[in-house]
Amino acid sequence: MTVRFTVYSRPGCHLCDVLVAELRDQTAGADVGIEVVNVATDPALESSYGLDVPVLAVDGEELCRHRLDRARVDAWLRAAGRDGAAAAVAE
Repeated sequence: MTVRFTVYSRPGCHLCDVLVAELRDQTAGADVGIEVVNVATDPALESSYGLDVPVLAVDGEELCRHRLDRARVDAWLRAAGRDGAAAAVAE
């Protein structure tokens, strides 16, 4: 089963770019998908997040805001049976 991460973002957001890059590094080699969603293109998302981005979510649950929480990402990878990639990153 592929883990699907969603990053709520907006163009020109440096913290968003950093979070996505770090998430890609952390999940390299794991069976994951990363979708970056521009909150400015959807009025409901704009209302929910505004400038409070980036937000990382998976399966509808928010994992972190503004900075990548590596421990929570590792936990999701382990739960999805992707612990080999998580263990390699944690070392």
